[in-house]
This record gives sequence, structure tokens and C-alpha cells, in this order.
Amino acid sequence: MSQRKQKFLNGEIYHIAARRIGDELLFKDINDYYRGIFSIFEFNTIEPILIRNRRKLRRKIYLVNKEEVGRGLTSANFSVSISDNLTVIQSTPQNPRDLLVEILGFCFMPNHIHLLVRQLKDGGISKFMQKFGSGYAVYFKGKHNLQKKGYFFQNKFNSVHIETEDQLRNVFVYIHTNPAALIESNWKEKGITNPKKVIKFLEEYKWSSYQDYIGKKNFPSVTKREWLLEIMGSAQGCKKSIDEWVKYKGEIREFGDLALEN
Repeated sequence: MSQRKQKFLNGEIYHIAARRIGDELLFKDINDYYRGIFSIFEFNTIEPILIRNRRKLRRKIYLVNKEEVGRGLTSANFSVSISDNLTVIQSTPQNPRDLLVEILGFCFMPNHIHLLVRQLKDGGISKFMQKFGSGYAVYFKGKHNLQKKGYFFQNKFNSVHIETEDQLRNVFVYIHTNPAALIESNWKEKGITNPKKVIKFLEEYKWSSYQDYIGKKNFPSVTKREWLLEIMGSAQGCKKSIDEWVKYKGEIREFGDLALEN
């Protein structure tokens, strides 16, 4: 996966989108989604990463933590979160990481992903996307018995520089309302016909950072949310922005071309 001819600046925020080549599925089952989450967390470091070794280490931490909890003991050293398939996504105090980017938000769709990131290191976004792209492609091809050669992602990921707070608010809503298309595929033409259903669906959609932004612990270690929460006006402000977008799209279905606006 390569970048467009754009210079990414340290401290600046970018909306990144990457799509599977040919619009084929990027995630075929729940474990693919978990692996994607695991990957954007683990590959976000200047250090080289071998996922197999990271999984072994986190499995060991989990088992020790489980034993300690079973004995009624607690320790800050074992502050981890874990899924059923052992996708642990939280670093420990003994394992600080030198990050390439700060992940502010994300959303995984069946054939593409959206990321909202702030670059921290020179070349950080490009390095992060290269590591994620190649690492996830190796996993997916091996699991689903695809030929090893050939492109997996479209050759270049898309990127937009976020320069104003209004842009930032808009992209927050855009990223986290993407899953609406999964239950109302033609909302652009007809508007959202069932706003309540869509609002509920977005709040329950596991594969984005929206739950963490509205106070439902999901993958809290993946994103850095404090600053953006302040911009959005707390968890309540995040929810209000999403709800208003959904309701507005539901209301405009009778107004022709307006329904095509994003």
C-alpha cells in the first residue's frame, strides 16, 4: 500500500481511507475484524513487529492476570482488555510504545476502513499504513487461502488534511455514520427511512470507535479521545452530532437532490 503524493506533517490531522482492491471483502468474519483492530493497535509503533510473538506475549499476560484475579488480587501491571479470541489491545506499563501516529477514530467496513489520525513522527502515517497493509494482507491471504502474489489493497490510500474544527466535526460524523449504509444501502437517494433503527445500529456497531466516544467501553486503548471529546462537546455532544445527522438524512428524503449530500 503506497501513499498519494502528499507530504504529511507532524502534529497535523488526516482522514485516511483504504479499500480492498476490486472492492472485495476486507473482513469476511468476526475474527478478521478483531485481527484488524489488533493490527492498527500493534503496528502503530516505530519498532518492527511480529504479530505472532505479540500474541504469545499478550496470551501470557492474560493468563497471569486471570490467575491473579482468581486469587482475589489486583495489580496495575495487568491492566489489559481481551476478546474471546485473545485479541488483547492494551499496552502495559512495562511495555511503553513509541507511536507513529495518534489514532483519534476509526471505522471498519466490509471492504474498506476509515482512520482519523494525527502524525507524530516524520513519515509516520506512511510507515503505519505500510505496516498495517502488508501485515494484514499476509494474515488474510494465509487464512483464506488466497494466492500470495498480487495486490491486496488498492495501490494508494486516500488522505484528506483536516485543517479546521468544522472539518474535524464533519469527519467525525462521516466516519462514524458509515455503517448506516449496511442497513439502509440507498439512503443517499431516498434518505434514512428509519432513523431510530439506524441510531441504535450505530450505537451497537462494534467495529468503530463510536462506542468508546459515547462512553460504552469497546476498544478504549486503540484511540486517544480526550482532545476530540472536548471539541465535540463530551460524549453527549458526540451522540447529539450523530443523532442529528441521522434524523436530518431521514427528513430530507422528499427534497430531491439534497438527499445526495454527504
